[in-house]
Amino acid sequence: MNTFHILIIDDEASQLKSLESFLKRRNYTVFTATSGEEAYQTAKNQTVDLILTDFRMPGWSGLVVLRKMKELNPDIEVVVMTAFGRVEDAVEIMKAGAYDYLSKPIDLDELENLIKRVQEKRHLVAENRQLREQLRERFKFEAIISQSGEMEDVLNIAGRVAKSKASVLIRGESGTGKELIATAIHHASPRQDKPLVVVNVAALSENLIESELFGHEKGAFTGATQQRIGRFEQAHGGTLFIDEVGDIPPPVQVKLLRAIQFGEIERVGTQKPQRVDVRIIAATHRDLEEMMNEHKFRDDLYYRLNVVSIKVPALRHRKTDIPVLAEYFIKKYGEENQKSISGITREALDQLMKYDFPGNVRELENMIERAVVLSRTEYITLPDLPMQTQTVSEKGILDPHQMTGGFEEKVRAFERELISTALTESGGNKSAAARQLGISERHLRSRLKILDML
Repeated sequence: MNTFHILIIDDEASQLKSLESFLKRRNYTVFTATSGEEAYQTAKNQTVDLILTDFRMPGWSGLVVLRKMKELNPDIEVVVMTAFGRVEDAVEIMKAGAYDYLSKPIDLDELENLIKRVQEKRHLVAENRQLREQLRERFKFEAIISQSGEMEDVLNIAGRVAKSKASVLIRGESGTGKELIATAIHHASPRQDKPLVVVNVAALSENLIESELFGHEKGAFTGATQQRIGRFEQAHGGTLFIDEVGDIPPPVQVKLLRAIQFGEIERVGTQKPQRVDVRIIAATHRDLEEMMNEHKFRDDLYYRLNVVSIKVPALRHRKTDIPVLAEYFIKKYGEENQKSISGITREALDQLMKYDFPGNVRELENMIERAVVLSRTEYITLPDLPMQTQTVSEKGILDPHQMTGGFEEKVRAFERELISTALTESGGNKSAAARQLGISERHLRSRLKILDML
């Protein structure tokens, strides 16, 4: 028999028998009942995936059956069958949580298609639950790779704030893992089964930020050909992570403040407020206090965001994490690339420990991925590491008063430092970095290749 179980409820014996016979011929497991009360007992004692219930019956009506079954098990799908077809009844049925309704006499082809849709939905729900469990396991605090005391302090604060509703401001340089901390906070919070929506403000042009956060109505501006739901509405009931919040322009800061303060947003192109229930986690690498002094960031918004502040230290300030992170990334990219890499040589690890990592953990991850791909042995060796980790300090090369390195080497070092800084400040976004440097993205990519920075 089919593992999909259907319970039919109808006080009309001929209709009950007809549907039972049709579904059994298609190898579904079928239960029948002539009343809601009888069906309820069946559902309590048997596995039921779908209920087909008549709307008007003696005793429990179809609506009562729907509500009782949903109380018993919200995962049971209920389809109500009605011979009356009144719009008011259909609206009430759908509002009460029915999957759908069918008009009598039942079109058997329509019924079969409906059952297939219910099966597809249940399959997707099961997949999503499995994925959520995997994510929950992946993003629990214990899964954040660290052995340093500095990161232990960070995780301690994050763990304590996770259960609250408080807004969190995560500070730190680009590439330190601010989004990973935000994700861990969400998955350890009471909102873990609701959406976690991420928006990186630095990756958006200034005129798109408002629409991205709050949505827009059709015709709100040139190019707005249809209504768009913003990130706040997408995150309703869950968490909104705003990365690089310091890049939000002042006019949009006002709307963000209102959203946090009153739980209301307005889509671009309308003055109709929308209620939203969203927990805010923001992150920035900028000095917001200095921006406040320069009137580039609102004081009242800063205090709303900065209820709990978490400072993620740069990798150069927690170098004891480099060996464990390197080991983790070697395993990860070894498996992804189907390469048997046992580890890293002492010389190569020593070189990594001496390097300052301006790009932080993100830069280390990229280095290890590159090294795994290029390695010809079972260990990552010194030649597998990129040029910028070489023993001679680039800061020494950059010093015009220090004659270490020749002219060409100094120029290349300066260019690498300039591009690295732009990429760090843009969160790795090459388009934004190119704009900051005043060159085209194509030119930037060309220089990255020439300078061995890809």
